[in-house]
Amino acid sequence: MFGLAIDVVRNTFRRPFQLREFIQQCWFVVSVTVLPTALVSIPFGAVIALQIGSLTRQIGAQSFTGAASVLAIIQQASPIVTALLIAGAGGSAICADLGSRTIREEIDAMEVLGVSPIQRLVVPRVLAAMLVSVLLNGMVSVVGVMGGYFFNVILQDGTPGAYLASFSALAQLPDLWISELKALIFGFIAGIVAAYRGLNPAGGPKGVGDAVNQAVVITFLLLFFVNFVLTTIYLQVVPAKGS
Repeated sequence: MFGLAIDVVRNTFRRPFQLREFIQQCWFVVSVTVLPTALVSIPFGAVIALQIGSLTRQIGAQSFTGAASVLAIIQQASPIVTALLIAGAGGSAICADLGSRTIREEIDAMEVLGVSPIQRLVVPRVLAAMLVSVLLNGMVSVVGVMGGYFFNVILQDGTPGAYLASFSALAQLPDLWISELKALIFGFIAGIVAAYRGLNPAGGPKGVGDAVNQAVVITFLLLFFVNFVLTTIYLQVVPAKGS
């Protein structure tokens, strides 16, 4: 899998670039992930806002509800939700497509003809997963913050001014950058794992189905581990605002 990731990075800069395949894959990944991602981001933002609102009320820190909930959504929930949907919907489709091509020996035929399947098939799919992850992460951040604002102000009788003021007082631009960086890396991981399992299925259609399941599980495990590493590094390198 690591070797495939190196090959993908190397073939990304080779010409000719498969622009049509890249656009088609971007549209396909968006079509299968944008609606579920939007629907999932609303309850995520609501749950975080309600839980943090209840906690801050207990300790008498209602004025920091906005900052806490928004930072939790942007830094953690948004890239995780995006990555889970990219891996579960887009990655599984990529794995199934490449797996079906492999068992039909299309990949072997391409190699015999001197066409690199990595450059022709894998690179556009991985880049599409990365681009769509970054775009969906922005959408999830906006929808999650709006959902958190609505549930905190409407259901918990929060103050709109305090919600926004605490957010602007404690949030900073690097919080958004780390969120987008996480989404970019998560999209790369999801694309690489899906492509690797799709290019190496067991024999027959059952092997393709097993490869899809394995790709989703492996991606989830890697995402949570990488998220822990990136969050730890970010909190050590970037000082908190006002500290």
